[in-house]
Amino acid sequence: MTTDTSLLDDNKLLLVYDKECPACNNYCQMVRIRDTVGELVLVDAREDTPIMREITASGLDIDKGMVFKVGDQLYYGSDAIHALSLLSSRSGVFNRLAYWVFKSKRVSAVLYPMLAFMRGVLLKLMGKTKINNLDIAGNDKF
Repeated sequence: MTTDTSLLDDNKLLLVYDKECPACNNYCQMVRIRDTVGELVLVDAREDTPIMREITASGLDIDKGMVFKVGDQLYYGSDAIHALSLLSSRSGVFNRLAYWVFKSKRVSAVLYPMLAFMRGVLLKLMGKTKINNLDIAGNDKF
């Protein structure tokens, strides 16, 4: 797994998330993709990157969900965590548990909004701001 997005190619999968959220960061650092699928590249949603501009142009609110990009397809929120679970390796307790919980699209759709809500509470308790990529899109940040 790498965080360098300068050499993106078809074998790399992008996971865009809020690196300043400890829960999000821990999850993203621990998730492992099967070697046969490709290389997982972690992208901080707070940085101005081509993928963040694509996400914003697509109208996806990064504060409400992470984005997992596979090829040209963007998976958002519960679809992202569901897709990650299906492509993940089953090595280690964390990855087995994440697979078991999020392999169901229905369970992912129920649990993910609660996780996103808890992220918002956590950021507020930590005094961190939201990313607000859709609100500031007109201000040329993304």
